[in-house]
Amino acid sequence: MNALEAELSYPFGETLPATGAALSITPEVRWIRMGLPFALNHINLWLLEDGDGWAVVDCGIANDATRAAWEQVFTEVLDGRPITRVIVTHCHPDHVGLADWLCERWGVSLWMSVGEYGFARMMSAGLPGADGPATIPHFRRHGLRDPAMLSQLEGRKAYYPTLVPKVPAQFIRLDPRVALRIGSHNWRIIIGTGHSPEHAALYCESLNILISGDMLLPKISTNTSVFAIEPEADAVGQFLESLQQFRSLPAQTLVLPSHGRPFRGIHQRVRQLQEHHAARLDEVRAACEVPRSAADIVPMMFRRDLDMHQLTFAMGEALAHLHRLWFAGELRRIHDDDGVIRFVR
Repeated sequence: MNALEAELSYPFGETLPATGAALSITPEVRWIRMGLPFALNHINLWLLEDGDGWAVVDCGIANDATRAAWEQVFTEVLDGRPITRVIVTHCHPDHVGLADWLCERWGVSLWMSVGEYGFARMMSAGLPGADGPATIPHFRRHGLRDPAMLSQLEGRKAYYPTLVPKVPAQFIRLDPRVALRIGSHNWRIIIGTGHSPEHAALYCESLNILISGDMLLPKISTNTSVFAIEPEADAVGQFLESLQQFRSLPAQTLVLPSHGRPFRGIHQRVRQLQEHHAARLDEVRAACEVPRSAADIVPMMFRRDLDMHQLTFAMGEALAHLHRLWFAGELRRIHDDDGVIRFVR
């Protein structure tokens, strides 16, 4: 365990639910875990007791292995009770991928924030600007000119629709102004930005539990990227501002993250993430004594070999840190004769 992890406590230790099984967090909350075919190889999903059935929070990607794991959950975990609704924290494929399948399978509604639902619909439909092809000119403008990398990007044009083939045609809005009643408990919706358009975390005061989605993860920093559809976003600034909301929650809040293990130490983790981004911004600021593109910054921020899946996040993250300093007035943005955007102090 590293020094940062040592500041947090893990009430379930190293115990993890097996695929297709569940671990009880409380009598009303169950933890399930599905595999992912990425370096980040799992996602945590949650079942919340909802009257005579169970509300699902997040879904996993749309593939046969995840469907099979869900079928095992239906048989062995639900105690013969139905799924009552599908709640999705945000639009990324590991969270929304099987939402349509679950909603159809059980005849229930999808619950999402309006921003996340809209983006999921756009990306699943492959609309121009929100589709895979838009990534290539976006990354070329920011210095990614390696022919082999660009060729691999060409092969990912249908990446999102492959993992999220369909999103339900209707939804019920998660509204931060309105408490969400699930079973015998009220859950407060906490909207975060920077990682995704309108990420919905869920906090229950009576249980002192936060379902944090990707906004608070115990071991890795949440990705904050600038994407082609919003090319001048201040993702890091938005994320850091969103983090402030979690400071008001009790120190002993049990955090249920989408990746990693449930933990306590919410205030420590917020501080750690703030310090992490401050250190990254210091690195980028120092590097920009000479003009730098996002592609120039990637190897400075990520000192390891990256596959294409990881590179897309690394490019977006590097650009997001450049943008934070640009929005703060610390960097100027210049356009080179070769069409590459660079930043300099």
